[in-house]
Amino acid sequence: MARNSSQYLLDFEKPIAELEEKLDEMRALMAENPEVDLSAEISALEARVAALRESVYRNLTRWQRVQIARHPDRPYTLDYIGALSEGFVELHGDRCAGDDPAIVGGFATFQGSRFGYRDRTVLFVGHQKGRDTKSRKYRRFGMPNPEGYRKALRLMKLAAKFGKPVVTMLDTPGAYPGIEAEEHGQAEAIARNLFEMARLPVPIVVVVIGEGASGGALGIGVGDRILMLENAWYSVIAPESCSQILWRSWDYKEEAARALKLTAADLLKLGVIDEIIPEPIGGAHRDPEATFQAVGAAIARALQELEGLEPRALIDARIEKFARMGVYREEPEATPSTETGAS
Repeated sequence: MARNSSQYLLDFEKPIAELEEKLDEMRALMAENPEVDLSAEISALEARVAALRESVYRNLTRWQRVQIARHPDRPYTLDYIGALSEGFVELHGDRCAGDDPAIVGGFATFQGSRFGYRDRTVLFVGHQKGRDTKSRKYRRFGMPNPEGYRKALRLMKLAAKFGKPVVTMLDTPGAYPGIEAEEHGQAEAIARNLFEMARLPVPIVVVVIGEGASGGALGIGVGDRILMLENAWYSVIAPESCSQILWRSWDYKEEAARALKLTAADLLKLGVIDEIIPEPIGGAHRDPEATFQAVGAAIARALQELEGLEPRALIDARIEKFARMGVYREEPEATPSTETGAS
């Protein structure tokens, strides 16, 4: 799956890469010249690299997390399905107009026994980006048409019919904004999914694995448990678009990212998500296997918590969960106290 991540360095990663390159040169020199002992220098430089890596990745800005969420080597939906399940059978088509490769879905046996739960059949649905130019064009960079949302809804209703839980994975820069998508009812397709997912009588676990942009993500994002990877982002709008609207320029995207409060830590505090799934130092693409294990364990915990709930209780709790979002209270303005003196 992953290519050489050094080809896709982000600006803030360059100082780390430079030290790693120097470290590789020292190791190569020592291997070619056994009489040259650089073990002490190598150990010191290794410690320095580890400290710098820890310092950088534990103090990321919101915009830097957005950049990591977009890394081209980051695991996508099909990678997670392949790592966490067996016997995946992908299903196609919305039975109305066509298929949409920007959203993939199908049934598989989730290997929950690896995470202290149990193996069980679930429906996986998620956005799928491409790995190269051809596949990115084919999947429209993970931006669904209405057919994708209608396909997802068809599969979710099928899961409900057979009493199977649903696991969705969000990773999209937004719903496809083309004329044809609008002609086919993009807004209606997303709105219909929100309505139907709110009352689906089976457990729904949502995992934000990368980008969670606006209605494009929310169209398959209504669930009983909302999990989010540490370096993913989830917002009503992308920082660049927000910057363009407010300042008529993309130059203020970092300020926009701060104002949007789009990181996992922000959204946990606001009550939008339920759990942050930790990532390896450097992001999910640095150690996909460790990321798969963390995501699998989080999904297993969520399914175990939801198991046994009656459909009515499940639906009521889900609706109440989303109804609480955005609620705020205005405090009355404090009036200055006035002292009354004796006349």
